[in-house]
Amino acid sequence: MKLKEALQKKKFVVTSEVQSPFEQEAEKLVDNLRLIRGRVDGFSLSEIEIEGVVGDTIKICDLLNQNRFEAIYQTTTRQKNRIQLQNDLLDAHRAGVENLLVFTEDYRITGDSLQEMMFFHVDSGKLSSVLEHIKKGYTIDGKELSSKAEFVLGSGVESAWGKNIPELEMKEMEEMTKIGTGYFLTTPIFDLDSFEKFLKQVDTFNVPVIAEVMILRTAGMGQFLNRHLKSGLVPEWAIKKLARATDKQKASIELFADLVTGLKDLCQGIHIISIGGEDKLKHYLDAAKLK
Repeated sequence: MKLKEALQKKKFVVTSEVQSPFEQEAEKLVDNLRLIRGRVDGFSLSEIEIEGVVGDTIKICDLLNQNRFEAIYQTTTRQKNRIQLQNDLLDAHRAGVENLLVFTEDYRITGDSLQEMMFFHVDSGKLSSVLEHIKKGYTIDGKELSSKAEFVLGSGVESAWGKNIPELEMKEMEEMTKIGTGYFLTTPIFDLDSFEKFLKQVDTFNVPVIAEVMILRTAGMGQFLNRHLKSGLVPEWAIKKLARATDKQKASIELFADLVTGLKDLCQGIHIISIGGEDKLKHYLDAAKLK
């Protein structure tokens, strides 16, 4: 089932982020994903850069599609002009990609300034202009394309505010709704109560919300996220559970399964961040009774 169809049927969708590997590692990624074929509705491809070398995200999207996996092209709007954005989207379309996920280049910004309210600021005007043109079969400078391009659009939102969502974010979500966002993808969820309050505030948009779930493997990972991503993001009790556990993977799976069980009654799906652990995803899906 296509991601678009799953969203329309209000199915509890499961997507996951994978890093775009270098060419020599691509087949290994595909082999790992075969272990969970049919259990994940889409895989978003994040770019990876090591010493100035960037993985070819669109090429890997193409590879996933060839192997009957639903690819989600993940891109940014912040440091791309309309031409660059258009070229990337057209390349993705030629590779058979039907799903688009947009963020800023800066995945997280910490602090108490206005910038903190703009974790996922997307230049909706720029994006809308490009999408509108290629959907009609034209470039932004009026040249006719060989085929029209249309995507299922997902956009990121900051969900940690609970019910105290800044007016700026609400306006931005409204703008993204106007240009046809098919779903909102949240920042990592660990607190179900706060998340439920957030959902009540954004219910007016009538757009599916998918909760990002980050797999915690160790206490050190939780501490790192709190130190470098956002203070207090990972609850102290979860960090202690991992620290005290003799079987770290079992404790990690239990945390994941408990969280997903709670999310099933709140939103329309989850987006799993495994951070290179695609080969172990099967165990987490099993524990959470996901397909």
